[in-house]
Amino acid sequence: SEEFLYGVQGTCAADLYRHPQLDADIEAVKEIYSENAVAVREYGTIDDVDIDLHVNISFLDEEVATAWKVLRTEPIVLRLRFSLSQYLDGPEPSIEVFQPSNKEGFGLGLQLKKILGMFTSQQWKHLSNDFLKTQQEKRHSWFKTSGTIKKFRAGLSIFSPIPKSPSFPIIQDSVLKGKLGIPEARVNRLMNRSVSCTVKNPKVEVFGYPPASTQAGDNAAGSAPAPSQVGGHCKNVPTLEYGFLVQIMKYAEQRIPTLNEYCVVCDEQHVFQNGSMLKPAVCTRELCVFSFYTLGVMSGAAEEVATGAEVVDLLVAMCRAALESPRKSIIFEPYPSVVDPNDPKTLAFNPKKKNYERLQKALDSVMSIREMTQGSYLEIKKQMDKLDPLAHPLLQW
Repeated sequence: SEEFLYGVQGTCAADLYRHPQLDADIEAVKEIYSENAVAVREYGTIDDVDIDLHVNISFLDEEVATAWKVLRTEPIVLRLRFSLSQYLDGPEPSIEVFQPSNKEGFGLGLQLKKILGMFTSQQWKHLSNDFLKTQQEKRHSWFKTSGTIKKFRAGLSIFSPIPKSPSFPIIQDSVLKGKLGIPEARVNRLMNRSVSCTVKNPKVEVFGYPPASTQAGDNAAGSAPAPSQVGGHCKNVPTLEYGFLVQIMKYAEQRIPTLNEYCVVCDEQHVFQNGSMLKPAVCTRELCVFSFYTLGVMSGAAEEVATGAEVVDLLVAMCRAALESPRKSIIFEPYPSVVDPNDPKTLAFNPKKKNYERLQKALDSVMSIREMTQGSYLEIKKQMDKLDPLAHPLLQW
């Protein structure tokens, strides 16, 4: 009986120090998503609390999930550590991103962690418990009388103000097919992979998006899209009216489908001529190239794209064919951005100063795939460095 009484007292003591706004935000996650969408772990003696937010990623294409090395059947967990008693008035929360069953390199988690860390830092500049309370009072003014919420929902043809996860808009696929003129299967894959960021979203009240000025099919005519039209919505800040926990979950859901469209170092959209790559990568901006190759910044997020010998063989062969073509000035794109191993402050291969002859010399020193598979990686690197110090960096690129 004494142990039981002690347990009750301990629980009550912990509850006394738990900020009521934290409870309200946790309940909002349960209401909008589900009871299983959030888990709480308290450390009352040190005034800390871990909030685990479970982000559903089943919307990802199977091909994309495989390339990103994520398990689409298992949610991604965002673990935020707050002050138990101060919540939003306390220090900025630490963030961890992981999948419990994903033991091999979870590079996507590193990229998402950096993105959410930057987002939280920006929000924390003006965020407080009192500020959040005023935002939520605005929301409650919509729901004063019974039936108001039903009228409000009826006015939204696409969204519900309290959507269930995942929070991505529903698109009229027949309209999209008519605009783009593409097969139904391709439309479905397009919807799965990027619907959250490329579809017109007129409902500012729910997600805090500005209305898009163009529709999803406008790019079919060949006009170059502005950054705000493609992927721009992904970075818009969701509404705070349902609390900070719901806000950061919504933001994570916005960003996940198009992570491969953004540089893992600077988080700006890629400038690839023919669209983004399937896997997360480093952009061609000089600062990002230097940060990645010389400092190893975000090297865990963008692993070596080609891991199989056949893939490496194909990449080298295509590179060689383009370089030997009389049309190389047109088709050899993108030109490599490679840091000089002897002078880390300069680029040995620079897209602004193209030198096809030097590039050809380095490429000729890249060993054949058959030779590469005969020995250890370090031995191969040593042999290539003897032939040409730029051969191995070019192969990495």
